[in-house]
Amino acid sequence: MHTDSNLDNEPERIAALVTWTNVIYGLHALSVLIGVTSAATIAGSFIFGVPSIAAVILNYVKRSEVRDTWLASHFSWQIRTFWFAFLWSLLVLIVSAPLMFILIGFATAWMGIVLVGLWVAYRVLRGWVALRDRRPLPMGGA
Repeated sequence: MHTDSNLDNEPERIAALVTWTNVIYGLHALSVLIGVTSAATIAGSFIFGVPSIAAVILNYVKRSEVRDTWLASHFSWQIRTFWFAFLWSLLVLIVSAPLMFILIGFATAWMGIVLVGLWVAYRVLRGWVALRDRRPLPMGGA
């Protein structure tokens, strides 16, 4: 229930939550950058890197604060990006592992991880641009 004093604080609350959302996108983008500029892959850096792990923890901690705002779609987007990247990377490795005995698995693993990394970079960029434009993101689909 909103009281008049809560409504008066609404713009400040949303501004603070937009800042948190920017921080979270920044942490995810840092993981992508680390993946691009180091020996790690984008997908590996995103899933196992400290910046993205910290970002997804922040997503869960702050999620109740963005409920019923347009920012809720960004939090869902960020959380789904992390977990789908994890699951798709795992699937790539599970499918590629047996194929490594006939050497083709090394190519399928590499291509799969590169594709997951490109998808992650796209999701981080698309989400951050939508946040800049103060637009919600689609809630369904990966």
